[in-house]
Amino acid sequence: MTLSSLALSVAATTTSTTLKKQSSRNSKFSTLALFFVATTASSAARAFSSSSTPTFAPRHHHQRLLLSTSSRSSGDSPLNNSVIYNTRGGSLTSFVGKKISQSRRFSSTQIEQEVVSEMDQVKEAASKTSAAEKLALMRQKMEENGVDGAFSIYLIPSDDPHLSEYVPAAYMRRGFLTDFHGSAGTALVTKDDAYLWTDSRYFNEATLRLDADHWTLMKQGQPKVPTIPKFLADLATTHYTANSKPLKVGMDAYVHAASFAKELNETFEGAAKDMEGDVPTTIAAIDTLDGKQNLVDSIWEGRPDLPKNPFRVHPMKYAGMTVQDKVAKIQSEMTEKKATMTVFSALDDIAYLFNVRCMGDVETCPIGIAYATISKDEVAIYCDPEKVAPADVSEHMKEAGVTIKPYGDIVSDIESHLSAGKKNKVWLDNGRSNYALSRVIPEAALIDAQNPVTAMKGCKNEAEMEGMRQAHIVDGAAMAHFMAWLENAIVVEGRTVSEVEVDEVLTGFRAKQPGFKEVSFPTIAGVGANGAIVHYRAAEGSDLLKYLDRTQPILIDSGGQYEYGTTDVTRTWHFAENPDEEFRELYTRVLKGNIGVDSMIFPENTPGFVLDVFARKALWEIGKDYGHGTGHGVGAALNVHEGPHSISPRWGNKEVLKAGMVTSNEPGFYDDGNFGIRIENLLEILEVSNSDEATNGEEPAAKKQKVAAEGKKFLKFGKLTLIPIQKNLIKVEIMTEDELDWLDSYHQEVLQKVKPLLEEGSPAMEWLVKSCEPIKRD
Repeated sequence: MTLSSLALSVAATTTSTTLKKQSSRNSKFSTLALFFVATTASSAARAFSSSSTPTFAPRHHHQRLLLSTSSRSSGDSPLNNSVIYNTRGGSLTSFVGKKISQSRRFSSTQIEQEVVSEMDQVKEAASKTSAAEKLALMRQKMEENGVDGAFSIYLIPSDDPHLSEYVPAAYMRRGFLTDFHGSAGTALVTKDDAYLWTDSRYFNEATLRLDADHWTLMKQGQPKVPTIPKFLADLATTHYTANSKPLKVGMDAYVHAASFAKELNETFEGAAKDMEGDVPTTIAAIDTLDGKQNLVDSIWEGRPDLPKNPFRVHPMKYAGMTVQDKVAKIQSEMTEKKATMTVFSALDDIAYLFNVRCMGDVETCPIGIAYATISKDEVAIYCDPEKVAPADVSEHMKEAGVTIKPYGDIVSDIESHLSAGKKNKVWLDNGRSNYALSRVIPEAALIDAQNPVTAMKGCKNEAEMEGMRQAHIVDGAAMAHFMAWLENAIVVEGRTVSEVEVDEVLTGFRAKQPGFKEVSFPTIAGVGANGAIVHYRAAEGSDLLKYLDRTQPILIDSGGQYEYGTTDVTRTWHFAENPDEEFRELYTRVLKGNIGVDSMIFPENTPGFVLDVFARKALWEIGKDYGHGTGHGVGAALNVHEGPHSISPRWGNKEVLKAGMVTSNEPGFYDDGNFGIRIENLLEILEVSNSDEATNGEEPAAKKQKVAAEGKKFLKFGKLTLIPIQKNLIKVEIMTEDELDWLDSYHQEVLQKVKPLLEEGSPAMEWLVKSCEPIKRD
C-alpha cells in the first residue's frame, strides 16, 4: 500500500469534514487619570476642530516602509509624533460624511506599518503560488532530505521558537503553505495528501481559505476527529503492518512544543504495545532534520527577515515590581525545587521578567524575540544586540544585573550548565518551551513544571491593575467617540460603512487616547454572515468584505495596547428600526450568560471551567451553544491572550482562579451564513472579605448578600470594560429583575467613569448619556 492509501484509510475512519463537503470595581480616577484630564482639557477643542477625522496609514504597500537606524533606536516616527493625545471629544459635524481617502488599516507607528506590510507579503506570497505547486515542492524537499527514502510525514505548526500565538512574519510557514492565516492550526503533509487541524474558532475561515482539491480540514475537537498523535499512530500501525518499517515523522525541533514531541513518542510506544507479534518498542520515529533548513523555508522565496526592533523600558509606575525583586522571588522558588537554572522561552514571560516591551517584532503584541535564563550566579537574556542598543535599555539591563548574550547561544549554554555539575538541574516548562531546548536536558536533570513567571504574571500587582483600569476608562472614551460617529453615519446619513472603514475609524479614535501604542489584536469587524466567522479579519478587495447598513448587525471585537494596560472588548450592534425577534432573543440570552458569569461569587481554589456553565445556561435552555471558550487571561500591557487560567467547557485546564487575575467573559452565538453575536467584558478577580457585603456590580442594597465563608476565602469579579450594551436589542420579558438591575448598575458605572473624559455637548457625550439611561422595564 502507498502512504496515500494508508492516509486515506485512516482518514476514512473519522468524520473529519473535507472541504469539498464543506467557529466592578467602582474605583475612582487614579492620579494618572486626573493628570490626563487636566492636561488635555484645554487643548481638546482646538485639536478636534483642526482634525476630527483620525489619520490613517496605508495598510498595503507595494514597497516596504523602512526606518533608518536612528529612527528605530529612538522609537520616534513622524506618524507617532502626529498622534493627538487627548481624551475629550470635539464636534462630530467637522468630519461627518467624509469618506476615508484610503481604505487601509491604521498603524500607530511606522514600525507597525512595516510589520503589517510583512504580514500582507506573506498572504500575497501564499496566494500567488497554487496549493498544487507548493505541495509538489514540499514533497520534493521531503524526498531530498529523507533518510533511506522519502520522509513519510512532515509537520508544519503555527509556532515560532517561542510557541507564540501570534508570530513574526518570518515564521508564518503554515500560513504560507496552506493560505489559511488563522492563529491556530497545524498542517501535515504526506507523499500524496495534506491535512490541516484547527479549532472551532477557525472552521469557517479554514473552509473558505483552503484549496479543497488538495487539503482536508480536520475539525479539531469534533466527534471522531483524531488528534494529530492519534492520527499518526494509526497511520504508523497500518504502515508497519504493511512494510515492517517505522513511520518517519519530520519536524523542526525549534517550532514544536517539547510536550508535543513527548506526547507523540508516548502515543507511538502505546500503539506498538497494542500490536500483535514481534513488534519493536516504537513503530514510528521523529526526525528533526538537524543541521538542515526548515523545509518550508527552502521553498519560500522572499521569506521576510527576522525582526530586530529594540526593546523599550516599561516604567516602574506601571510594572510595580523591579527586575531584581522578580529575580529574587524566582531564585527562592528555584531553591525550593532544587533547580540550578531556569529557562524562559515564552516572549511575554521575558518581557514581564525584565520590565521591557517591544513594538514591531510580533504584530499587536508588545514583546520582543529573546530567551532568558536565571541561575544562582547569573541572569541572562539571549537576543539580537540591536534589541538592547538604546541607551536607556542598556542601562536598565545593567542596573538589573542582566548579562546580554547572543540569541543562538541558548542551547549550548544549557548544555554547558549541565556539564558543569552532575547535580545541576534545569527548570523548563515543556508546555511553553520548544523541543530543541528540552531534548538536550536528560530526564533526570529536567524539572518539567509551570515556570515561576507564569503565576507571577497572571496575578497582577496593584500598579499593574491600576494601569488596566485606566486603560479601560480611556478605551471607553474612544468607543463613545466611535459609536457616535458610526450611529450618525448609518442612521442619520443613511450611508453604508465597510468593515475596513469600521476598523480604521475605531483604531483612529483609540490612537487619540494618551499612551496608545497599537491595537491589541487584529480588529474583528464582521457584518452579517461575517460575524459568524469567530476570528474574521476584513481586508480591502476581499470577496468576503461587507458593508454595514441598517439591515444587518455587526460584531466588533477589538482592543488597544496602551503603555499602561491592555483592552479587549466585543459588542454586537444592530441599527435596524425593528430588529428581528429571533435575533433579539438570542442576543438577550448571550447577555444573560455574560451577566451569569459576572455575578458569580465563588470559593477560592475554583478552576475556571466550573464557571463556564453559567455563561451557557440561557442558551442551553433553547438548545443553543457556542464552540469557543468563555474566558481567557489578559496581560497587563502585554499579550491579550495570557495564561495560566481560562473559563472553558474543556476540563483540561484545572488552574484555579485567584485574586489579581484578569479574565475575559465572552459568551456568544453564531448562525453560520447569517450573523454572529458576542458580548465580551474584561473582569478583574477580587477577594470578598468575610465581613463584606458582597455585591457584584453595586446592586441596590436589597440585592446584596452576606458571604459566610467560615474561614474560606471567596472571590468575585470587578468590571474593567466600560462600554454600554445596546438596550433595544434586549427582550426585557426574558430578563430577571436582578439581571435588569445589573444592567442599570453597569451603565451607571460606565457613565460615572467615562463621562469626565468627554466634552459636554459633544456627540460622544450625547451618545454615552443616552446609552447609559436605565432600561425600560414595561
